[in-house]
Amino acid sequence: MPENENLAYLLLEQSPACTWAVSLQGIFQEFYGDPSGIFGKSGKDLAGRAVSGTLAPGPARTWSDRFSRAMHGETLSLRHHSHKAVWNVSVFPLRVNGKILYAGAMAREISEWTSAEQELRHTVLGALKSQEFERKMASQFLHDTVGQNLTALGLQLDLVRMDLESPAPEACQRIEEIQKVLGTIMEDVREYSYQLNPSTVERAGLRTALDRLSIRVRGHFTGSVRVNVDPSLKLDPAIAPALFHIAQEALENAVRHAGCSAIEIAVKSTRNGPSLEVRDNGHGFDPADLPAGRRGLGLLSMEHYAAQAGLSLSIVSGRDAGTTVHAAQMGRG
Repeated sequence: MPENENLAYLLLEQSPACTWAVSLQGIFQEFYGDPSGIFGKSGKDLAGRAVSGTLAPGPARTWSDRFSRAMHGETLSLRHHSHKAVWNVSVFPLRVNGKILYAGAMAREISEWTSAEQELRHTVLGALKSQEFERKMASQFLHDTVGQNLTALGLQLDLVRMDLESPAPEACQRIEEIQKVLGTIMEDVREYSYQLNPSTVERAGLRTALDRLSIRVRGHFTGSVRVNVDPSLKLDPAIAPALFHIAQEALENAVRHAGCSAIEIAVKSTRNGPSLEVRDNGHGFDPADLPAGRRGLGLLSMEHYAAQAGLSLSIVSGRDAGTTVHAAQMGRG
């Protein structure tokens, strides 16, 4: 073996990263390093076998899609979670004489690096909590101070209009016009107060809040939005606002990023408690794909509200397969 080839082999064999290749036919090729932390099997058990026949159906579909994208010239940067380990994975095309004949992959465990990310997440969550408090304070001010003062002003204008009805009817007409403008302002203040503080879910009910949310979204979304809430469902007041917040974030993400034409919000009762699903028929994405997964604070906000209410949160999505956001009360026992 020439010295440069021997050195390349040593680099691959002794690197802390795991590397492997998959053929155009979807067959695992050689492995360097241990892939068991990613696939749950050793390289010896995987090499020479088809991806679809070796992995469980869900992971097989996911990895087959990733390898297919690489064979079409795409380079993927992924964050893969397996049990308690976290891996950075790159999947890329491998060319022979200029033609793509394989998908190559390289993975390295980065579990020890995630502590800094966790600290950053705690910082962001703290900022979200502070923002939530400020929004509630602003909502309360709009409702209790601005809204009530506008209502009092409207009543005073009623009295003035009655006093001027006989001596100055033309002035009454102007007052009526002012009252119409005032009524519009009052409605806008109420609506903005509601948007700032959707905790009115506790008073109006989750179904009413979701209906109002869907109406608001239809104002800038051309597709269909369906809301289906089990009428017999009884919700804990501590859980209903969290379900609403998660539905709101999932709905906005679908409208902004999914390229979908239909969204359905479903809330039903399960053995463990309430369950929320927000489904869209958009182009979907690989949740582990770092560039595709950059959705701003949406996902972090959903995780925040789920954690506050003791809910489990999952996102199931695939390219051209839509996305489903699922939040449910954790099992007891």
